[in-house]
Amino acid sequence: MDDLFPQIVLLEVIIKGVIIGIVASAPMGPVGVLCIQRTLNKGRAYGLVTGVGAAFSDILYALLTGYGLNLLFDVISNPATVYWMQLIGAIIMFIFGLHTYRLNPVQNTRNVSHNKSSLVRNGVTGFFITLSNPMIILLFAALFSPMNFVIPEMSLPYQCFGYLAIFAGALLWWFFITYVVNKLRARFDVRGILIINRVIGGAVMLGSLVGAVLIATGTFSFH
Repeated sequence: MDDLFPQIVLLEVIIKGVIIGIVASAPMGPVGVLCIQRTLNKGRAYGLVTGVGAAFSDILYALLTGYGLNLLFDVISNPATVYWMQLIGAIIMFIFGLHTYRLNPVQNTRNVSHNKSSLVRNGVTGFFITLSNPMIILLFAALFSPMNFVIPEMSLPYQCFGYLAIFAGALLWWFFITYVVNKLRARFDVRGILIINRVIGGAVMLGSLVGAVLIATGTFSFH
């Protein structure tokens, strides 16, 4: 690993993984809205375990995406192919950001029972709701390509740290959002979810535009 990729250090792998985990978890899709609703109706612990369940599902999809791309490494290792994959990934992220910005959170609201049931059950539902959306694979592929996250020759410990960092990034997001919602519960409603979506969507669009320009001009590449 160190001989083949001296420029990649453990800290860089971890930082990339955390960023990917946060970006993949942040949009307020069905599980995000459910997490917020449970935080408001049942308490922060129930919202948090919903997010933890979603994080476990995310890491499964991240592994599928990563090892799927590993199998195609001979094809995507060509510099020209890498360039286009990074550029296409940035474009997909822009479309994803636009979709997030325009997403109507009312469509994702659910009737959430005030019966607290068990924490495990709340976590399991978060896991399966996220698992039911295989389109997440496209999101991870769009994130992995520009950041050059998938490298087959990377040693197993580095790979483990990378995927654990994705999981940690997802957990960090759910910890943050449940904390904010719990603190602002008296003033948090559907409009609050809409604002979160627009901030996240705008940030993703801006970041992807900057990344696309830098990649297209050869100014910077995430190697």
